[in-house]
Amino acid sequence: MRLTVVGCSGSVPGPASAASCYLVEADDAAGRTWRVVLDLGSGSLGPLQRYCDPLEIDAVAISHLHPDHCADLAALHTYLSHHPDGPGQTQVYGPFGTAARIDELRGKRTRTDAIINVAWQAGAPVHVGPLTITAQPVTHSVPAYAMRIEGPSELPARGSATIAYSGDADVCEGLAKVAAGVDAFLCEASFLEADDAPEGTHLTAAAAGRVAQAAACDRLIVTHLPPWTDPNETLVEVAAHFSGRLDVARPGMHIVV
Repeated sequence: MRLTVVGCSGSVPGPASAASCYLVEADDAAGRTWRVVLDLGSGSLGPLQRYCDPLEIDAVAISHLHPDHCADLAALHTYLSHHPDGPGQTQVYGPFGTAARIDELRGKRTRTDAIINVAWQAGAPVHVGPLTITAQPVTHSVPAYAMRIEGPSELPARGSATIAYSGDADVCEGLAKVAAGVDAFLCEASFLEADDAPEGTHLTAAAAGRVAQAAACDRLIVTHLPPWTDPNETLVEVAAHFSGRLDVARPGMHIVV
């Protein structure tokens, strides 16, 4: 599997990054590349086109319905519906109410044929080509899911690999389930310890480190940092609690597992 960070700015787009959006790619036995987009936040459809044509997206997996994680579903609808090489169609997995949220973002009351909506069922695997996605409910201010993605490894000595994506979440059982023993954990770290972090909404950098350490992850990539947060301070706080390989997400980062 290959993971590309398209956008990683927390809560709002930043001057150097769109809001949350991550591209997962994997090849099947016949050599066909399958593409799943994890979240499609504010401003993300533009930079996503650097890495793939949105007509080639096989599925979009939405963690929750805040605009910094789903706003560009409206832009995706427009692209799929009106591109001269289309019309295209893709599957969107998300919390109950995703279809209505897309209508709201589009300013329409009629459903679109470009997007097929499927509601997450907690713990039920979803298969997209060689990829298997399992969503677990997590603690946040609205219904939200973290995801565990399993698929073929790019490394010759291994047959399969796992990636976990936290979406937005505070410490909870669902987050621990998706992160357990993964090769790469893409985890939000929205606050520093000195911040007045609201309980039950987001992780601090220290909490992200503790969750990853308890889950025995091989690699932790912290993300969803607001534009005003110093990533070096985040790294210091995470590293005090996590002993594995550690990075801060940045647009264009490629991760191979």
